[in-house]
Amino acid sequence: MIHVESLALVVALGGAWVVGWRAVRGARRWPAARALAFGAGLLALTAAVNGPLHDFAERSFVSAHMVQHLVLVLVVAPLLLAGLPAELIDPLLAPRGLRAVVAWATHPPIALAIYSAALVAWHLPGPYALTLSSDAWHVTAHVTMLAAAVVAWWPVAGASRSVPALPYAAQILYLFAFGIPMTVVAAMITGAETLLYPSASPTPLQDQRLGGVLMWVPAGIVPLVAFTIVFFRWAAAEAEDVTEYPK
Repeated sequence: MIHVESLALVVALGGAWVVGWRAVRGARRWPAARALAFGAGLLALTAAVNGPLHDFAERSFVSAHMVQHLVLVLVVAPLLLAGLPAELIDPLLAPRGLRAVVAWATHPPIALAIYSAALVAWHLPGPYALTLSSDAWHVTAHVTMLAAAVVAWWPVAGASRSVPALPYAAQILYLFAFGIPMTVVAAMITGAETLLYPSASPTPLQDQRLGGVLMWVPAGIVPLVAFTIVFFRWAAAEAEDVTEYPK
């Protein structure tokens, strides 16, 4: 099923990016890599909340629901954040109060705590059941998990100059911790001997375990990919420093 409201949101976000860039940079060259990342994030968001994946999730297939959450947290959030150049983010953070709140929320221990709380809360049996019983709760779960994921990815993928990302060395250490909350949740789901969630699958316990495994594997792979990207960016930055300031 196609949800018109979600498509309208995607179009609005894409339009806001284009209008915002033209407003701050005029006819200057577009940041191609960031535009590509933001566009890819919008496409991933569209796929997550529309079409077959969303339909299977709404029919109470736990495995599809977990894949939907994975896409929002591990794909959409970092791509949208990486696609926002400082020229677009920093004007939004101009109010001192808002900037202070964002700086507090994206401080690594706080960011991980917010992310962990959202991830764990929506995968407890009670709140999870609410998302199946009400479209409003389902949307609330997606919005809060996506927002918490953006906060958690900020120390690595944020481009803001007023609330900057961590230094490269600290990013690598942070990414080790980033994968832990999802790994813990996935392990609990995979190892459960009883049904935690309602499922439309004819083999509900196997569907639940499949959902746990599908969550567990990317929880390790995606931070590793991010770790690799950060490492090579760090190495490139060090090489530039050596070239600029030779001994």
